[in-house]
Amino acid sequence: MSQHSWIEFLSPLGQLRLISDDTALLGVYYPHTGPLTENDAAADHPILCQAATELEQYFAGQRRIFEVPYRLRGTSFQKKVWSELEKIPFGTWISYGELARRIAQPRAARQVGQAVGANPLSIIVGCHRVLGVHQNLTGYAGGLERKRFLLDLENISWKE
Repeated sequence: MSQHSWIEFLSPLGQLRLISDDTALLGVYYPHTGPLTENDAAADHPILCQAATELEQYFAGQRRIFEVPYRLRGTSFQKKVWSELEKIPFGTWISYGELARRIAQPRAARQVGQAVGANPLSIIVGCHRVLGVHQNLTGYAGGLERKRFLLDLENISWKE
């Protein structure tokens, strides 16, 4: 098993914990989500430094696509959903139902929502871009205030 490194990153959304192994970013977590790690923080780890830089650029409106190497770990169903999340471009949105159709399981919108909520790479893999069918604001692991912020940052219209 590879060793994990982590740093705390102060963002406009509050403190984020970035976790990586030696080859890829594994997680971007809000304070109340995600695993804790017993390893020491590694502020000079190149993957974590790249992730922090790219997140800073994103929040400053200077980046739309993340290039940091990352790896998604989950069930086969989650990975199928997350693979579709990766295809949603900056500044656009889809509904949970559309996401379910894209994975060829049109009746699985609720399960798709659960997989979206379990996305370990918040912001990097844009789960905030999934809304209700009429652009209604729906749940977000980081809380609705953070989801509103990210949607507004990307100029995505939404409804309460």
